[in-house]
Amino acid sequence: FQWSSPPEAIERFKSQEIWFPPPQFYEFCRLCNFSSLRELQKFSSERALEGCERWMPVMLSAADGFIQLLPGDELYPEDPDYTGEKKMLMSTDKKVEDLMKEGRVFHRIVIKNINNLAVYVNIQAKYKHINPLMMKCNNSDYNSRL
Repeated sequence: FQWSSPPEAIERFKSQEIWFPPPQFYEFCRLCNFSSLRELQKFSSERALEGCERWMPVMLSAADGFIQLLPGDELYPEDPDYTGEKKMLMSTDKKVEDLMKEGRVFHRIVIKNINNLAVYVNIQAKYKHINPLMMKCNNSDYNSRL
């Protein structure tokens, strides 16, 4: 075990020293907004009674990778599968880069491979939550119109 700050954990992930799944990558990117535990505690206590939103990522399989779509993204379905019973998987023959260039409203995690993730968000977070800092694990720079 080793203690790491969120930015350190992301750097260790980028260097393939450690691995964590996309939802944890997203949360580490959110935690990067805070420079100290005290700052995080202050934020948490100030927004504690605001509410929360149930999320279910929807996987979009592209020609050269995957995109985890999150609520608010323009490609997110109106009726997502919150139970896992439908095993919802969307697919397209388009490449990830083309989907990113065509898009305007993002709340997604782009997955090129197991060690190559990127978070793209340009929507307002609900319930006074804070969006993740947009971090990439490679040099891809999609025209995200942010």
